[in-house]
Amino acid sequence: MSAPAAGPRPAAPAARRRTLRTVTVLASCLALVAAAVVLGVRALGQEPTVTLLANWTGRDARYFREAVIEPFERRYRVHVDYQGSSAESQVLSAEVEAGTPPDVVVLTGPGELAAYAGQKRLRPLEQLIPRGDFSRSWATPLYGHVYWFPLKADLKSIVWYPAGTGEQQRRKAARQPDQWCLGMGSGATSGWPGTDWIEDILLQQQGPETYERWARGRLSWRSGEVKRAWTTWRKTVGAGGRRDLVLRALTTEYQKASELVTADPPRCTLEHQASFVRNQKPWRKADGRYEPSAPFIPGAKARNTWEVSGDLVALLHDTPQAGKLIRHLASAGAQRAWSEKESGFSVDARVGPPAAGSAADWHRSLAGTLIDHDAVHCFDASDAMPPPVRDAFAQAAIDYLADASPRHLDELLRNLDALSSPGDLTWLPSVCDSGS
Repeated sequence: MSAPAAGPRPAAPAARRRTLRTVTVLASCLALVAAAVVLGVRALGQEPTVTLLANWTGRDARYFREAVIEPFERRYRVHVDYQGSSAESQVLSAEVEAGTPPDVVVLTGPGELAAYAGQKRLRPLEQLIPRGDFSRSWATPLYGHVYWFPLKADLKSIVWYPAGTGEQQRRKAARQPDQWCLGMGSGATSGWPGTDWIEDILLQQQGPETYERWARGRLSWRSGEVKRAWTTWRKTVGAGGRRDLVLRALTTEYQKASELVTADPPRCTLEHQASFVRNQKPWRKADGRYEPSAPFIPGAKARNTWEVSGDLVALLHDTPQAGKLIRHLASAGAQRAWSEKESGFSVDARVGPPAAGSAADWHRSLAGTLIDHDAVHCFDASDAMPPPVRDAFAQAAIDYLADASPRHLDELLRNLDALSSPGDLTWLPSVCDSGS
């Protein structure tokens, strides 16, 4: 056999074990040192962090991080500790109660933010955001300050239908409750698709002045105007009627309601839903088109009047890094980047609708409506109401869908009136823009 190649002799097993132990101990020490350095740097403020709570999860959270958070982190060398939750209201309430609220929060409800402002939990923003870039319905002054502004907006007074569905076919479908796609489920916030319907019906039938009085707690739930909106919704979607339709609506998540549009054969034709639903797979597949909701609502008389909603940014801890994040989120660049990445829109006066050819026609049209100075925009009434009233309204919509008898409706509205009357509730000073 050949002689072994020249070179050092292999280490004995015991020597190899001692070497491995030495390497392992050294690696562990280095890891501890590295961790200590990271903690030390953060403790010394050399890697500042800002905490942010919002409702975006999954794909939306990824888009938000890519379009908005990562550019901020690169520019300012500030780490954003992002927490996304579909139950953000409950999470925020628990964290505030525990004394560990986030620095910045994004909520859909100005009514909820108004309650926190009344508790002196929020910090004024007028020194951090440009003046005049957001109208009063989006950045509503309260107690002499501005406490929130919109990062993302949506239009709600619209009805979606598949491409190729003619006007006569749409009007016929609107008179058939089984042709309306409706899903009331939304986890802890179930029922809001029903409140959207009732709010929009009241707005289109009675106009913005009546709508605003009601949304600000100055019009009884048992008034003829409000009661008419509830009964119109009952007739339109078949509340309290066919058990199969009611059960379908009560057991369907709002995100899945439009799946019936692309069923074979289709099981519904129309959906009264906000602009964000166009990004759902069924409406993309059906090449969804929209028109204003007013032609579908019996007795509608309002003109160029729209219900809107938004994701609103507020500040709880006024730290230097939180201030930088607020300025970034209010900047035209961040507003534009998020609206281009996500299904929502910016209502920042500096951003404007997408240029021709850069977005689909429906997207540009919706964006233009949201910033149309001749239009009246009224914020989602339930989102603007104090949280106890908002939550009871959503539950009442579910209960009325199951039992739409006149006696039951009177009971539900009487209960809502009672919940709306305590003097310690915070109501917004306005929810509608006047238009020009």
